[in-house]
Amino acid sequence: MRYGILLVVFGFLLTGCTDSPTGPTVPLDQAFVLAPGEAATIEDEPITVLFDRVSGDSRCPSDVVCVQGGDAIVNIEVTGPGFARTAYELHTGSMEPVRHEGLTIALVALFPYPFGSGTIPPEDYRATLRVTR
Repeated sequence: MRYGILLVVFGFLLTGCTDSPTGPTVPLDQAFVLAPGEAATIEDEPITVLFDRVSGDSRCPSDVVCVQGGDAIVNIEVTGPGFARTAYELHTGSMEPVRHEGLTIALVALFPYPFGSGTIPPEDYRATLRVTR
């Protein structure tokens, strides 16, 4: 009995030591929101999309008049069986999607939007993404 409990505890410890983050499973062609470090698996597709971080945010604050709108760079990583982890940059300035293994990954929105002269703490960002075929 004692060994059975130890095996169960050891199993829980092993599952907590995974290299890839897990998160919700979302259907293809449905928008989903991730915080930095969070990942979503795409239903019926062999990929997981991780929102790594925002590596630059020069968007014009909403309370300022700017000549240009600026750009924020959203870094994502895509993983799945049969291919190496692949990193991509998505830009709010162009909203141009990326192609990966026959799928299109698009940035739908990035929040919060800058306001005033303050900077946004990295952990406060939320990226809305959509994967389509």
